[in-house]
Amino acid sequence: MRLHIAILTATAYLFMSPALQGQDIVDEAGMPETEWTPIASSEEVGGPDYHAGELMTPELCRSLALENNKATSIARQNKLKSEATVKAYKANYLPKFSITGNYLYTQSDFEAKLEGNYLPTYVPDPATGELVPNVLVGPGGTPVIGPDGNPIFQQYAYFPDIKLLFDLKNTWMAGLTAEQPIYMGGKISSAYRMARIGNKVAELNMELTRAELIVKADEAYWTCIKTRELVKLAQSYRDLIESLLRDVENARDVGLRHQNDVLKVQVKLNEAELQLRRAQNGLKLAMMNLCFVTGLPLDADVKLPESLDDAIAGELDIKRDYTGRPEYAMLEQQILLKVQEIKLTRSDFLPQVGLAANYGYINGLEMNGTKLLDATSFSALVSVNIPVFHWGEGRNKIKAAEAEKEIAKLQRENLGQMMELELAQAINKLDESLLEAEFTEKALKEAEENLRVSENRYKTGMQTLSEFMEAQSMWQNAYSQYIDALSRLQLNHTYYLKASGKL
Repeated sequence: MRLHIAILTATAYLFMSPALQGQDIVDEAGMPETEWTPIASSEEVGGPDYHAGELMTPELCRSLALENNKATSIARQNKLKSEATVKAYKANYLPKFSITGNYLYTQSDFEAKLEGNYLPTYVPDPATGELVPNVLVGPGGTPVIGPDGNPIFQQYAYFPDIKLLFDLKNTWMAGLTAEQPIYMGGKISSAYRMARIGNKVAELNMELTRAELIVKADEAYWTCIKTRELVKLAQSYRDLIESLLRDVENARDVGLRHQNDVLKVQVKLNEAELQLRRAQNGLKLAMMNLCFVTGLPLDADVKLPESLDDAIAGELDIKRDYTGRPEYAMLEQQILLKVQEIKLTRSDFLPQVGLAANYGYINGLEMNGTKLLDATSFSALVSVNIPVFHWGEGRNKIKAAEAEKEIAKLQRENLGQMMELELAQAINKLDESLLEAEFTEKALKEAEENLRVSENRYKTGMQTLSEFMEAQSMWQNAYSQYIDALSRLQLNHTYYLKASGKL
């Protein structure tokens, strides 16, 4: 019986690796770049199809789970959302253009009247030629002042009443406006970088979702393999007891055995039948769960490998690097996000400068049958906003944001220690599983040999029936432990890969 197991010979060395550290590769925007492999959609990779009777392998099980599980689709949509958000915030660097238009229609005209009056007159000064008030001059050469305290003019001009009629029935205007932020205190750049960090977090969340789905797929797959092997074992054990029962009944019929011996074997057979039924029911539930995880109909015809050895394909992948877990990288991004939040908060209390320009055309206003508005115009506006005093609002908001950044750093450190501990536990369990698989295989071989010897001694009368049945039970127990050890080994390897960030 072959075991494709890589023996863990450097367990101690694994614990000598350095503690988790955030190794940032800074891009042009001042944010670390993280390497990952995003989950591709089924359309992009031509997702796997499962046909009835097709052999289900661990790789196919993972692929189906990643393709059909709703969590993957949600993570993918969140990634698309974050990408669109990045593009939206990037557009804030560029000028905004808008076209405006207005049309006014009124059923009635508007009337106004300028009342007439007497107006003073002016005459040219003989010396300078300039226009001077045409006032009465007294004997002393000074203007004559009337009762109202104003000079009296020699001559007045009469200004008659003027009637004004305004027509607004077809007045319209249109214009093109451009707005360009010049300096916003870093608000635009901070918001854009926060959007990019959000995009990286979405990608890391896809990786985390992928790892969690792979774990679920592996758990479902190896549970099916395990329960199927337990069904086969229960059937073999039942067959052994049935064969023994027939032999004992035949011996009783010729007077070589007592009825008591028949009853002993019958009790064992009943127990074997119950074990078989439990194993069969467990397999049904395990197969339904496998179909659920992989997105197949619950009653799909899923074909499993013929034997446990066939399911274990290749050596286990044991690596020493554990710094690539998406959870840790997500906390790194959280710290960067808090840094940008501080800058964004500070920008609210810094000067802001903006520029707006408008080019428009207006037409339609008429007065007394004459069109007054029929022209284009250009205008420009520079706005400056300088915060002066806000009763400490900005300072306290910045302090709060800085505290959140420190909290994120502490959470990262705490998670780093937890991940290091989790990895150590995973390594220990994997190490134990490797040894358990070896020992249970050895124990199974010994139990098989013991069963063979016990059967020969029983047939020659050198061993009692109870001793022979005990040897059968020992063989069944050893086989069951061997099956459990192999399936647990595969799952512990999956747990190790997740703990090391390699899924």
